[in-house]
Amino acid sequence: MHISEGVLATEVWVGGYVVAGLVTAAIIKKLDSEDLPKISVITSVFFVASLIHIPLGPTSIHLIVNGLVGMVLGPAAFLSIFVGLTLQALLFQHGGITPLGANAVMMGIPALCAYGVFNLRKKIPLKHAEFIFGAMAGLTGTVLSGVFLATLLALSGEAFYGVAKAALWAHVPIMIIEGLLTGFTAAFLHKVKPEILEKEKQYAS
Repeated sequence: MHISEGVLATEVWVGGYVVAGLVTAAIIKKLDSEDLPKISVITSVFFVASLIHIPLGPTSIHLIVNGLVGMVLGPAAFLSIFVGLTLQALLFQHGGITPLGANAVMMGIPALCAYGVFNLRKKIPLKHAEFIFGAMAGLTGTVLSGVFLATLLALSGEAFYGVAKAALWAHVPIMIIEGLLTGFTAAFLHKVKPEILEKEKQYAS
């Protein structure tokens, strides 16, 4: 779901950098240095999972795991994704430099939304809440990333309308897989190390 170099209109990728910079700055101000090891590990998971992609028509598909990143890291998920995308662009030319900000927004903002969805488990008590809301978080991250992708491409010109629609439909299977993956991960973490899923105190101030 990476946008490649030379695809976005200038005003779109510049705007992506502006939004990504503002969100990153806000997150760094409240970042706890003790969480850096966990952020590094999750960034590595994101880096590897989203680097392996399969060509499909005019686009390609791959795991995104931004819902899982958001669920585990909370607001720091945006920073994790931005770093992961930067390394991919610099080391493997995956995505590109000019669309880096837009790619970070496309995957990072949905990760923050996924974090909010997962936290609903505390307000809506359900049996197997971690699995249910974890799956919803995974689904949210992927669906919103697809919507962001289609929107960014559409804003760059009518020539990309067809590609935008194809990319969105191509990721439907990934949306289902990511929902199940994140749900099972949430249930497992809740059972063996539930404190990993608790982040409110860190960002309360």
